[in-house]
Amino acid sequence: MLLSVCHKDAVRIHPAPARAPEHVLWSVASDLRKRLESAVYPDLGSMMEGYALAAAEAARREFHRKLDFTSESIDILDEILVLVGESPELDLEFEVRLWGSYLGEVLRRRYAGSWEMTQYPGGAAAVPAVEVRASRLFPLVKVYRRLTVGDEEDLRAFYTMVTERLGKPAQVN
Repeated sequence: MLLSVCHKDAVRIHPAPARAPEHVLWSVASDLRKRLESAVYPDLGSMMEGYALAAAEAARREFHRKLDFTSESIDILDEILVLVGESPELDLEFEVRLWGSYLGEVLRRRYAGSWEMTQYPGGAAAVPAVEVRASRLFPLVKVYRRLTVGDEEDLRAFYTMVTERLGKPAQVN
Protein backbone atom coordinates (compact mmCIF):
# COMPACT_ATOMS: atom_id res chain seq x y z
CA MET A 1 0.00 0.00 0.00
CA LEU A 2 1.38 3.43 -0.95
CA LEU A 3 0.21 6.51 0.90
CA SER A 4 0.54 10.14 -0.03
CA VAL A 5 -1.31 13.23 1.01
CA CYS A 6 -2.62 15.73 -1.50
CA HIS A 7 -3.95 19.17 -0.61
CA LYS A 8 -4.22 22.30 -2.70
CA ASP A 9 -3.78 25.07 -0.12
CA ALA A 10 -0.45 26.47 1.07
CA VAL A 11 0.48 26.44 4.72
CA ARG A 12 1.79 29.32 6.73
CA ILE A 13 3.62 28.90 10.00
CA HIS A 14 3.42 32.24 11.72
CA PRO A 15 6.25 34.04 13.40
CA ALA A 16 7.33 33.70 16.97
CA PRO A 17 9.59 36.34 18.50
CA ALA A 18 13.00 36.75 16.82
CA ARG A 19 12.10 34.91 13.65
CA ALA A 20 12.52 35.54 9.97
CA PRO A 21 10.11 37.85 8.11
CA GLU A 22 6.67 36.35 7.50
CA HIS A 23 7.12 36.01 3.72
CA VAL A 24 10.25 33.92 4.30
CA LEU A 25 8.38 31.69 6.79
CA TRP A 26 5.52 31.21 4.36
CA SER A 27 7.97 30.14 1.67
CA VAL A 28 9.75 27.65 3.95
CA ALA A 29 6.47 26.25 5.32
CA SER A 30 4.96 26.03 1.87
CA ASP A 31 8.02 24.13 0.64
CA LEU A 32 7.79 21.77 3.63
CA ARG A 33 4.15 21.03 2.93
CA LYS A 34 4.76 20.48 -0.78
CA ARG A 35 7.65 18.13 0.01
CA LEU A 36 5.62 16.10 2.51
CA GLU A 37 2.49 15.90 0.39
CA SER A 38 4.34 14.89 -2.76
CA ALA A 39 6.27 12.10 -1.02
CA VAL A 40 5.23 8.49 -1.45
CA TYR A 41 5.27 6.40 1.71
CA PRO A 42 5.28 2.59 1.79
CA ASP A 43 2.93 2.50 4.80
CA LEU A 44 1.19 4.63 7.40
CA GLY A 45 4.02 4.31 9.93
CA SER A 46 6.54 5.65 7.43
CA MET A 47 4.29 8.57 6.58
CA MET A 48 3.71 9.50 10.21
CA GLU A 49 7.42 9.22 10.98
CA GLY A 50 8.18 11.44 7.97
CA TYR A 51 5.77 14.08 9.19
CA ALA A 52 7.16 13.84 12.74
CA LEU A 53 10.72 14.36 11.49
CA ALA A 54 9.48 17.34 9.48
CA ALA A 55 7.85 18.75 12.62
CA ALA A 56 11.18 18.50 14.44
CA GLU A 57 12.83 20.25 11.49
CA ALA A 58 10.18 23.01 11.47
CA ALA A 59 10.56 23.48 15.23
CA ARG A 60 14.28 24.00 14.80
CA ARG A 61 14.10 26.25 11.73
CA GLU A 62 11.00 28.32 12.45
CA PHE A 63 10.75 28.36 16.24
CA HIS A 64 14.40 27.81 17.22
CA ARG A 65 13.33 24.96 19.51
CA LYS A 66 14.54 21.36 19.70
CA LEU A 67 12.06 18.51 19.42
CA ASP A 68 14.03 15.34 20.13
CA PHE A 69 11.26 12.73 20.65
CA THR A 70 11.75 12.67 24.43
CA SER A 71 9.10 13.21 27.08
CA GLU A 72 10.74 16.55 27.86
CA SER A 73 9.94 17.77 24.36
CA ILE A 74 6.18 17.61 25.03
CA ASP A 75 6.32 21.00 26.80
CA ILE A 76 8.17 22.51 23.84
CA LEU A 77 5.59 21.06 21.46
CA ASP A 78 2.83 22.60 23.55
CA GLU A 79 4.54 26.02 23.39
CA ILE A 80 4.83 25.72 19.61
CA LEU A 81 1.14 24.82 19.33
CA VAL A 82 0.22 27.96 21.27
CA LEU A 83 2.09 30.03 18.67
CA VAL A 84 0.67 28.07 15.74
CA GLY A 85 -2.85 28.38 17.15
CA GLU A 86 -2.57 32.18 17.37
CA SER A 87 -2.18 32.45 13.61
CA PRO A 88 -5.14 34.12 11.91
CA GLU A 89 -4.43 32.08 8.76
CA LEU A 90 -4.06 28.70 10.46
CA ASP A 91 -4.17 25.73 8.09
CA LEU A 92 -5.65 23.47 10.73
CA GLU A 93 -5.61 20.23 8.74
CA PHE A 94 -1.92 20.43 7.88
CA GLU A 95 -0.81 21.69 11.30
CA VAL A 96 -2.73 18.87 13.02
CA ARG A 97 -1.09 16.29 10.75
CA LEU A 98 2.39 17.79 11.21
CA TRP A 99 2.42 18.28 14.99
CA GLY A 100 0.07 15.38 15.80
CA SER A 101 2.41 12.98 14.05
CA TYR A 102 5.24 14.24 16.27
CA LEU A 103 3.20 13.66 19.44
CA GLY A 104 2.28 10.21 18.17
CA GLU A 105 5.87 9.33 17.37
CA VAL A 106 6.98 10.30 20.89
CA LEU A 107 4.39 7.88 22.29
CA ARG A 108 5.00 5.17 19.67
CA ARG A 109 8.75 5.20 20.27
CA ARG A 110 8.39 5.23 24.07
CA TYR A 111 6.13 2.17 24.07
CA ALA A 112 7.22 0.40 20.86
CA GLY A 113 3.73 0.85 19.44
CA SER A 114 2.51 0.98 15.87
CA TRP A 115 0.42 3.30 13.72
CA GLU A 116 -2.94 2.17 12.39
CA MET A 117 -5.97 3.75 10.75
CA THR A 118 -8.99 3.31 12.98
CA GLN A 119 -12.29 4.97 13.68
CA TYR A 120 -12.22 7.51 16.49
CA PRO A 121 -14.84 6.58 19.11
CA GLY A 122 -18.04 8.39 18.21
CA GLY A 123 -16.58 9.54 14.90
CA ALA A 124 -17.41 8.56 11.36
CA ALA A 125 -13.97 8.68 9.74
CA ALA A 126 -10.85 6.61 10.25
CA VAL A 127 -7.90 8.55 11.65
CA PRO A 128 -4.29 7.65 12.42
CA ALA A 129 -3.91 6.16 15.90
CA VAL A 130 -1.02 4.71 17.86
CA GLU A 131 -1.69 1.19 19.13
CA VAL A 132 0.17 0.50 22.38
CA ARG A 133 -0.43 -2.42 24.74
CA ALA A 134 -3.97 -3.01 23.43
CA SER A 135 -4.80 0.69 23.79
CA ARG A 136 -5.40 3.16 20.99
CA LEU A 137 -4.09 6.70 21.33
CA PHE A 138 -5.27 9.50 19.04
CA PRO A 139 -2.47 12.10 18.98
CA LEU A 140 -3.83 14.00 15.96
CA VAL A 141 -7.18 14.40 17.68
CA LYS A 142 -5.39 15.69 20.78
CA VAL A 143 -3.44 18.25 18.76
CA TYR A 144 -6.64 19.27 16.97
CA ARG A 145 -8.32 19.87 20.34
CA ARG A 146 -5.25 21.75 21.64
CA LEU A 147 -5.41 24.09 18.65
CA THR A 148 -9.18 24.57 18.69
CA VAL A 149 -10.11 24.40 22.39
CA GLY A 150 -6.98 25.87 23.96
CA ASP A 151 -5.28 25.60 27.35
CA GLU A 152 -7.68 23.06 28.85
CA GLU A 153 -6.34 20.55 26.30
CA ASP A 154 -2.78 20.83 27.64
CA LEU A 155 -0.39 18.28 26.16
CA ARG A 156 1.62 17.75 29.36
CA ALA A 157 -1.50 16.68 31.27
CA PHE A 158 -2.43 14.32 28.42
CA TYR A 159 1.08 12.87 28.23
CA THR A 160 1.22 12.39 32.01
CA MET A 161 -2.15 10.63 32.03
CA VAL A 162 -1.06 8.30 29.18
CA THR A 163 2.27 7.42 30.79
CA GLU A 164 0.64 6.77 34.16
CA ARG A 165 -1.85 4.39 32.57
CA LEU A 166 0.61 2.61 30.29
CA GLY A 167 3.47 2.39 32.78
CA LYS A 168 7.12 1.94 32.02
CA PRO A 169 8.54 2.45 28.52
CA ALA A 170 9.20 -0.57 26.35
CA GLN A 171 12.56 -2.28 26.75
CA VAL A 172 14.30 -2.29 23.39
CA ASN A 173 17.28 -4.60 22.94
